[in-house]
Amino acid sequence: MINKDFFAALADLEREKGISEEVFLDALSTALASAYKKQFLGDAAGVEVKLNPEKGTIRFFLTRTVVDSEEVADGEISLEDAQEIKKSAKVGDVLTEEFTPKDFTRIAAQTAKQVILQKIHETERDNTLSEFSDKEGELMSGLVRKVDARNVYVEIGKGQIEGLMLPQDQVPGERYLAGDRIKVYVKRVKSGGRNAQVLVSRAAPGLVKRLFEEEVPEIKAGTVVVKGISREPGHRTKMAIVSEDPRIDAVGACVGNKGARVNAVVAELGGEKIDIILWSENPLEFIAKALSPATVVSVTQMGEKSAVAVVPDDKLSLAIGRDGQNARLAARLTGWKIDVKSESAAAKLDLDAPEAPAE
Repeated sequence: MINKDFFAALADLEREKGISEEVFLDALSTALASAYKKQFLGDAAGVEVKLNPEKGTIRFFLTRTVVDSEEVADGEISLEDAQEIKKSAKVGDVLTEEFTPKDFTRIAAQTAKQVILQKIHETERDNTLSEFSDKEGELMSGLVRKVDARNVYVEIGKGQIEGLMLPQDQVPGERYLAGDRIKVYVKRVKSGGRNAQVLVSRAAPGLVKRLFEEEVPEIKAGTVVVKGISREPGHRTKMAIVSEDPRIDAVGACVGNKGARVNAVVAELGGEKIDIILWSENPLEFIAKALSPATVVSVTQMGEKSAVAVVPDDKLSLAIGRDGQNARLAARLTGWKIDVKSESAAAKLDLDAPEAPAE
């Protein structure tokens, strides 16, 4: 069953798949021992298989514990039988004896083959995952392979590895169908063992940043910097940007000619609204801009990272947004607690703290 041609084939696999011959030999040894025990000896028996690639040989060894009883279980040998093999054997000794398997049938060989193939698959998967270790935070194109009641499975990368998109990483309202091509954000790579997996996302704020990098060369080059993103997937995103070059209009670069660049990102996100905000070192000015598309009359600091933003009466609902979404996203983007007031309501308050009018 095992000969020099077989070991030569293992060497070819090593070159072809980049998996060491030692890995194959370990897998084969385990598989043969498991198959033989399963068919002839029982799970408690101890079988060790040693392969020698240089000689092209395979040797089987049976290990049994010496017991003071004529009735023995799997993995045991009576003292009388043990002393016929080794005169000095005594109760409690572990006897190792080489043997030649008989009737090692096709079933056992097939079992061994399956275990080997599984080991090869696991090793290839681990190798592929190790290649993904530096892909965290990257944007990748993928093919939806399967969708179950909760999760979406996406084939990504040259190695065609499977990425897992959990419910919290799916966008409300988006439909994922087998065969769809989608772009995903590599959220996390967990490698090692049976729990190895690549977690991908369509809901992460990082997806928006990477999409803009694809569309806006100035962001890719670093002349326009994304300072922060707040997002409610499927509904609205606010992205704060700043130009490192005074000659470059950061907002204009992201919007593009006739809105081509931002529209490309919006299309990829299924129509999700995107507010492009010019970042400011002055937090009060930044808050005023973050409440876009509403016009802000003034922003007054009321405490540590707490401010009141005043807007025209007829812009109050726009500033707050449906279910408070616009104000909520502005607060996340700036890191400040923002209380939005209409001009008529603000007139009743005494706002003596530092103030910054919107530009």
